[in-house]
Amino acid sequence: MSKILERRARRIAAGSGAAAFIVLGSPLLAAAAPAQFAPPAQPYATVSSQSGLNERQYPSTDSSVVAVLEYQDQVGLRCKVRAQAIAGNDVWYLLRDTQAWIAANYVVRTGTVPYCKDIQVNRLTHSRQAAGAMG
Repeated sequence: MSKILERRARRIAAGSGAAAFIVLGSPLLAAAAPAQFAPPAQPYATVSSQSGLNERQYPSTDSSVVAVLEYQDQVGLRCKVRAQAIAGNDVWYLLRDTQAWIAANYVVRTGTVPYCKDIQVNRLTHSRQAAGAMG
């Protein structure tokens, strides 16, 4: 599910459950309200910047912004690198589900994130056959 659709679903689920409980006041109805989304598998990050956070193409503020995360959004983390320092913190995280980077200074991490150099790359990813694959 895309991040935008997931955020909308989360807001609708939270809003409809609260409104139904206030209008009807029934504890049984509150139990039947849509469940909140569970956090992603560890490791993941929760955006702590109230103004949101830019996802970037590379681990640098000179890099293009590819998407924007909102306050309290949660995203899975694949690995980390040391790159441009932001307010003294030079750690950047590569997101698990997209090829985008976020600065560690603006998130709260849950779980242990390996360095990208320690992640084993599948040999097929960079093979001649993969480069010429169609489909």
